[in-house]
Amino acid sequence: MSFHGQKILPAVRSMKDFEKLLKMNYRYGVFLDLHIGMLKSVYQYAKQHEKKMFLHVDLIHGLKSDEYAAEYICQEIKPYGLISTKTNVITKAKQKGVLAIQRAFIIDSSAMETSVKLVEKANPDYIEVLPGVVLKVIQQLRVKTGKPIFAGGLIETAAEVEEAIAAGASAITTSNVELWKRFEPEQSLIR
Repeated sequence: MSFHGQKILPAVRSMKDFEKLLKMNYRYGVFLDLHIGMLKSVYQYAKQHEKKMFLHVDLIHGLKSDEYAAEYICQEIKPYGLISTKTNVITKAKQKGVLAIQRAFIIDSSAMETSVKLVEKANPDYIEVLPGVVLKVIQQLRVKTGKPIFAGGLIETAAEVEEAIAAGASAITTSNVELWKRFEPEQSLIR
């Protein structure tokens, strides 16, 4: 299983890494740690290079992560999708027709129960599970919610990528450029 033919969703933390992504065959990626003043320009640049980028709303510097920020981003920036831990952001993204990814940190059984309830309430398109190396969590959350899973966090090797995919993850979000290279699609995945 993969996300539009990609096992990896490259997670960009710096402009240097964004430049690397632009030269690769990936079609989809994730922006992390952006300053509000950079949003429009990096999205214009991504679109010029036919990259469809998710945006982690909780990690935008200078913008509060709430439904108003989500509405602004959806209307003005028009990202491919939004990622957040907050249900009001997920709900707003869905209302605006933008893919919504609920980020869930599963540290114990209580966090699992809470995450399932939040997913039921917000109805995201995908769930990003952290840490992504806990295969049991990927399997359980997929079964309990019926939602496709992205796995992220602490995945450091090609074997861990393959194990998470085998456990039911649709893709792995990672800022590890070596894993980007290892799993780069052979050709651009245009969709």
